[in-house]
Amino acid sequence: MRLVLASVSALALVACGGPAAPVNTAETPAETAPAAVPEAAPAEAPAAEVKYGKTAAYKLDPTHASLIWRVKHFGLSNYTARFTDFDATLQFNPDDASATSLTATINPASVETDYPGDYKAGHADSGFDSWNQDLGQSDKYFNAGAFPQITFNTTEVSTTGPDTGTVTGDLTFLGVTKPVTLDVKYNGVGQFPWAPEQDHIGFSATTTLTRSDFGLTAGTPYVGDEVEIIIEAEFGEAAE
Repeated sequence: MRLVLASVSALALVACGGPAAPVNTAETPAETAPAAVPEAAPAEAPAAEVKYGKTAAYKLDPTHASLIWRVKHFGLSNYTARFTDFDATLQFNPDDASATSLTATINPASVETDYPGDYKAGHADSGFDSWNQDLGQSDKYFNAGAFPQITFNTTEVSTTGPDTGTVTGDLTFLGVTKPVTLDVKYNGVGQFPWAPEQDHIGFSATTTLTRSDFGLTAGTPYVGDEVEIIIEAEFGEAAE
């Protein structure tokens, strides 16, 4: 996906060209004038830059990633929760969208709702001790016992601008597979001080899916059918 061409070009200029040496404008006597220095051959790009011309593998950095979902609640608010256990592998090529791909897995039992108070006190008939457990495990909702993974696998990657694009893939949830398209923004590349030899790249992504398409209808019509997904993710360069 050619999302980073401009950024990579700028990085290459910074990496390959340091500041020019100061010029002494004072007159120098002919007998003490320094000999002319032959023009140096252009320096080769650092080896680290070579990977930007090819596909490189990246792994999700889970300490700098979030997966949030929001759904309308009685039309009054966007009920917001998140998953805390998910992973992804990215094959990324900034010059060739067809060579870029993403696979991701989510543990539905890792849903975190930040439900306050005593869930059992208000839901005595529930077989679960918390709203997180009910939502993650109940066959009315995410049914993690029968479907322990939500998966996403890319089928097409397209660019829409110098740092934006779309990623379409097959989302499998509750045993149903449907195509979903993410709107993605590439946020750049950098190196952490504690790992200067490893590149990290970052993305923001959003999409909206219809939960009834996957057979999840509990709570309707009081809970909305459309679910907004908000993703922030950093990926670290995988060891070759």
